[in-house]
Amino acid sequence: MVLCTHESDLDGLLSGLLLQRLARKMYGEEIPLQAWNYQGWRTRQMNEYSAWVADFSYETRLNRSDWVLFDHHTATVPSRPGELKLRLFHHHQKSAALLVYELCQEYGLGNPTLDRLVHLNNLSDLWLHTEPEFDLAIDYSNLVKTYGFWTLYELIGGDPEKLLAHPLLEVMGVKRRIEDPIGYEWCIRHVEEINPEVAVVHTSIGNINLLVHQLLDRRAVPYQVLVTLFPKSNRTVVASFRSLNGEALNVATKLQGGGHPNAAGTTLPKSVTDIESAVTYLRQVLPSNSPAGLVRPALEFEGRLRFE
Repeated sequence: MVLCTHESDLDGLLSGLLLQRLARKMYGEEIPLQAWNYQGWRTRQMNEYSAWVADFSYETRLNRSDWVLFDHHTATVPSRPGELKLRLFHHHQKSAALLVYELCQEYGLGNPTLDRLVHLNNLSDLWLHTEPEFDLAIDYSNLVKTYGFWTLYELIGGDPEKLLAHPLLEVMGVKRRIEDPIGYEWCIRHVEEINPEVAVVHTSIGNINLLVHQLLDRRAVPYQVLVTLFPKSNRTVVASFRSLNGEALNVATKLQGGGHPNAAGTTLPKSVTDIESAVTYLRQVLPSNSPAGLVRPALEFEGRLRFE
């Protein structure tokens, strides 16, 4: 058996930690945890007899007996009786961590600290920006984006409760208050068009996801989808897509990525090794006659199957 989760955000980290705790409660042993980005997940071989998966969309290759999926992305799943073999916990208005935590609570694993963490994660992952504690929630989500999945995992020793009021949150708060206004002014002056619907936002400092959302929300730029590019140490480039009306996922899907309708991402091909070549690649794949378009799934499954 194996546990698999998304490596790139707090929802994936918290989901993975809760899955480990649930498996320890149910089976009395440590189950290996794997963390994947979207690109790696798409090419991963699903050879395990049993697996619990969190924060990835439903795919037919996951539809196997003794597999479990906790997810909140837009999903199209089999609708005929008997076609859905895996156990699916899905609700598009709940984060993956909340879906896992609800099951943890049924096994007596809930506590006030986890209640608080899961709530803050829900605010950030679902981008509930009108909620009073949204800024604090974003500080928590930035812990993973700043320090990385496995670094943070090791710092807290795999114990999710140690995330609450962690000293590194002070760093996130200072960065938000000081860097974000400076970063916004930089971003608005460094927007490069890919096509009439999509543009790359070149970034410097600050919470990039928040700054891009502000550009969209304030109608500061005339594009439906904004892309930010992140070169990694292995000379690959990650592209992140943001929108307001569901176009981001459609663009990411064209690039073999995934995510939410308004927040999605992908890893660009290995031949793309820097920002300049990434912009060139995007212009080739997303020409001016290829609009972003809205995501219109055929079916959204919001039921919830339980462990028997």
